[in-house]
Amino acid sequence: MDLAAFLFLVVLSAPFLSCAETLTEIDALTSFKLNLHDPLGALNGWDPSTPSAPCDWRGVACYNGRVSELRLPRLQLGGRLTDHLANLSQLRKLSLRSNSFNGTIPSSLSKCTLLRSVFLQYNSFSGNLPPEIGNLTNLQILNVAQNLLSGEISGNLPNNLRYLDLSSNSLSGEIPRGLVNLSLLQLINLSYNQFSGEIPASFGELQQLQYLWLDYNVLEGTLPSAIANCSSLVHFSAEGNAIGGVIPAAIGGLPKLQVVSLSQNNLSGSVPSSMFCNVSVYPPSLRIVQLGFNEFTDIVAPQTVTCFSVLQVLDLQQNLIHGTFPSWLTSISSLTMLDVSGNSFSGVLPTEIGNLSRLEELKIANNSLSGVIPIEIKKCSLLRVLDLEGNRFAGEIPGFFSELRGLKVLSLGGNLFLGSVPSSFLNLSGLETLNLRHNSLSGSLPEELMGLSNLTTLDLSGNKFSSEVPTSIGNLRRLQVLNMSENGFSGRIPANVGNLYKLTTLDLSKQKLSGELPFELSGLPNLQVIALQENALSGDVPEGFSSLLSLRYLNLSSNAFSGRIPPTFGFLKSLVVLSMSENLISGFIPPELGNCSDLEVLELRSNSLTGHIPADLSRLAHLEVLDLGSNNLTGEIPEEISKCSSLNSLLLDTNHLTGIIPDTLSNLSNLTRLDLSTNNLSGEIPANLTLISGLVYFNVSSNNLTGEIPATIGSRFNNPSAFAENQQLCGKPLDRKCENVASGNRKRLILLIVVAASGACLLALCCCFYIFSLLRWRKRLKERAAGEKKRSPARASSGASGGRASVDNGGPKLVMFNNKITLAETIEATRQFEEENVLGRTRFGLVFKACYNDGMVLSIRRLPNGSLDENMFRKEAESIGKVRHRNLTVLRGYYAGAPDLRLLVYDYMPNGNLATLLQEASHQDGHVLNWPMRHLIALGIARGLAFLHTSSIVHGDVKPQNVLFDADFEAHLSDFGLDRLTIASRPAEASTSTTSVGTLGYVSPEAAITGEATKESDVYSFGIVLLELLTGKRPVMFTQDEDIVKWVKKQLQRGQIAELLEPGLLELDPESSEWEEFLLGVKVGLLCTAPDPLDRPTMSDIVFMLEGCRVGPDIPSSADPTSQPSPA
Repeated sequence: MDLAAFLFLVVLSAPFLSCAETLTEIDALTSFKLNLHDPLGALNGWDPSTPSAPCDWRGVACYNGRVSELRLPRLQLGGRLTDHLANLSQLRKLSLRSNSFNGTIPSSLSKCTLLRSVFLQYNSFSGNLPPEIGNLTNLQILNVAQNLLSGEISGNLPNNLRYLDLSSNSLSGEIPRGLVNLSLLQLINLSYNQFSGEIPASFGELQQLQYLWLDYNVLEGTLPSAIANCSSLVHFSAEGNAIGGVIPAAIGGLPKLQVVSLSQNNLSGSVPSSMFCNVSVYPPSLRIVQLGFNEFTDIVAPQTVTCFSVLQVLDLQQNLIHGTFPSWLTSISSLTMLDVSGNSFSGVLPTEIGNLSRLEELKIANNSLSGVIPIEIKKCSLLRVLDLEGNRFAGEIPGFFSELRGLKVLSLGGNLFLGSVPSSFLNLSGLETLNLRHNSLSGSLPEELMGLSNLTTLDLSGNKFSSEVPTSIGNLRRLQVLNMSENGFSGRIPANVGNLYKLTTLDLSKQKLSGELPFELSGLPNLQVIALQENALSGDVPEGFSSLLSLRYLNLSSNAFSGRIPPTFGFLKSLVVLSMSENLISGFIPPELGNCSDLEVLELRSNSLTGHIPADLSRLAHLEVLDLGSNNLTGEIPEEISKCSSLNSLLLDTNHLTGIIPDTLSNLSNLTRLDLSTNNLSGEIPANLTLISGLVYFNVSSNNLTGEIPATIGSRFNNPSAFAENQQLCGKPLDRKCENVASGNRKRLILLIVVAASGACLLALCCCFYIFSLLRWRKRLKERAAGEKKRSPARASSGASGGRASVDNGGPKLVMFNNKITLAETIEATRQFEEENVLGRTRFGLVFKACYNDGMVLSIRRLPNGSLDENMFRKEAESIGKVRHRNLTVLRGYYAGAPDLRLLVYDYMPNGNLATLLQEASHQDGHVLNWPMRHLIALGIARGLAFLHTSSIVHGDVKPQNVLFDADFEAHLSDFGLDRLTIASRPAEASTSTTSVGTLGYVSPEAAITGEATKESDVYSFGIVLLELLTGKRPVMFTQDEDIVKWVKKQLQRGQIAELLEPGLLELDPESSEWEEFLLGVKVGLLCTAPDPLDRPTMSDIVFMLEGCRVGPDIPSSADPTSQPSPA
């Protein structure tokens, strides 16, 4: 065939080939559509019969009759992508963003080799990013942000890629080193993933890179100085990682750099001056610098007087920068936002602050600035936000604030301001937030303040304002938050409050307000918080509150409200807290409260409520506190209450409840407080209540309970007052002994059988047989006990040919300081030292639980076997027995017989040790241990250790395992003095060897090196225990580079105090005294762990500090620890 003929055939067949390719593309798009969910019918017009199909279809664009673009964004399309799209061989652009596609991204897309841009962001694609993407050699834009992609990224990415956006997925692993090969890259966005490792230094080779976003991953290491080689870089952001080290100064010298955002990392050292101004770059380009929430300690001032800068935003909040406020910052006249909150700046605010004439936001909160606010600040006429809260500014509030006409937020709370609110504030007509809380302002509120019609938040709490709440408060119609608590306002709440239709929070608590509530309050539909506690308000409980369907918090406690609780309160489905304690409310508890499905706290204590406890309350699945104490409630405790599985406090004391204690209460596994005292309950105490492992307070006193207190409950709550005034109740911890309950039950059973049989002869025969059996059993018991007494000394002294004997009877004996018990009884009480009676294992031997026949329970420590010198052992044991304090485990006796049997007798501690308690607390989200309990534990340990030190005794191994708890959860420090016993009793060749001191994680640095325990090393160990008690962090949880002390210091320095809180303390109010007490406890722990032993306080000093933190009425003063002997 000649050439002409061949060309003729090609021309003739071209239309047929083109037609076949078009049909292939129509088939591919039709198959793509069939797999989609199209709720809007966006693709209904895709009709293969149209003349220009598919080029005239919605979202389809063609070039030379072939599909070149598929653009279907924001159409709510859903479903999985199939392989049919791979048949669009001429496709150059694919945009399916902002839909609901799911499944994996098909690897077959790599067959569309002409693709230049792929937009799949804002969908639900999952799985890995296909490595076959690297075959798309023409691809320039790849955007798969905001999906569910996971796994690691292949280093095989298209070489021509310019924009790579993988943000907001779950991608992990290290940042691919292969990115350095993509020399054309202009944008890299890897933010909001789980990338780890370091930022590759090779990024410095990407000369065309303009945008590098690495925010909120888990990156570590330091900032590579090679970033300074990215000469085209405009925006560099790596917020929310764990990057440490210093900022390379050269980064600030990049000629095009406009934004540096490195907040929320571990950066430290000094902030280089190149972040503010740079003489090497002109014109300057850096406009935004965000370095908040790091560990910077200083700011490097520029070396030249003139600072060339176009900086607009400087964020240095929550660092560790100290010293005086850097006045040279005021030369950066281009600043519009300056935030240095949460640092340690001191001194005065310089007058040069007025030079920042373009400033719109100035935030200097939570520093230590003092003096008066300079008048020059009024030159910052563009200010919209001025936050000076939490400093030590004093004097009267300056009237010149009124000249800042553009102010929207003015926060002056937490300072030392006096006097009244300036009436000139009326000129701040645009003000939206006014915070004056916790100062010493006084007088009445100026009427002019009520003219600030744009106010949305007004916080005047914690001052000394008096007079009445002005009626003109109703003029603030845009107000959303009104907090006037803790002042001296009196009189009635004005009805004009009803004009505040946008109000969400109303807090008028802790005042002298009186009278009835205005019914207009019920017409505020957006109210979520009503706090009116601790006033003198009266009248009926407002039924109109039932219409406030957004209400979440209602506190009317400590007033004089009367009447009944409206049943319509059941309509408040969003209510979380309902507190109306200490009022004059009467009537029934409406069962409709069971409809408040979100309720967590129901407090109705100290009213005059009557009737039964509604079983409907069992529907409150989230209820944590139910306090109905001190009312006139009758009837039984409903068993259904056990369905409230979240309950941690059930307080029903001081009512007229009858019936039994439901054993179903044991289902309340989260319960920590149960008070049923002062009622008319009868029957026995259910033994299964001990299944509630977190129960720390239990009181059933003043009832009509009968029978024997279950041994497990009696030993756990070993306080007679918890069971007192129940005439028919017996057993430990009461002094009232029970009759032989088992024998009595058997007699009654036999009697019932005999009566049922109606045979008098059979009755007599059974009674005789029973008496005979009982006498025979007692005789055998006496014989067995006598035999044990004869055998025990021989057993104890076997193999002791060289041992010293007691002076009383020529043989070894159990020496008790108070009780009279024998060795034979002790061996029987421990069941011959059986394994199942072991309470603990320490380096000083095994500790056994000993249960005696009379109900007494003791702890027996069996020291390790060895040839012990008997006389020295007795001497040291007698000495330890004289050490008595309420917070120490007291030695009650000892046995010094054969060399292989040395015993120490202690009180039994039924509530375990601190290590176990902290572990249980962590498994139960900390609800077991609240702040008062933790404080009492810390104080108890400190008192016990201080007493040891005043007695010249060094403990040597202070740790949570050596802090034991009695039945009242009082802390007792154990294992003291045992080093003296064992060392003094060892053979001479062993006594010269180095003895290990303390336990890993708790031992002080100097003791670990010298092997010698001192009072100072005890203080260090106590500090570690205290920090563990407060934070819930075990010392062994940390690495070699960071211990618990460094970790605590880091959180304090960063201002992230909430990170220190153990889960059980997360509900501490930062405004409460308990919060301050917690912080004081942390600081005491840091003082105790000072590296230099000479810098550590004494234990007596620590007791004084902790007692100053909180002294309850039940805590005796112990500035002199020796004033608290242990009870005999």
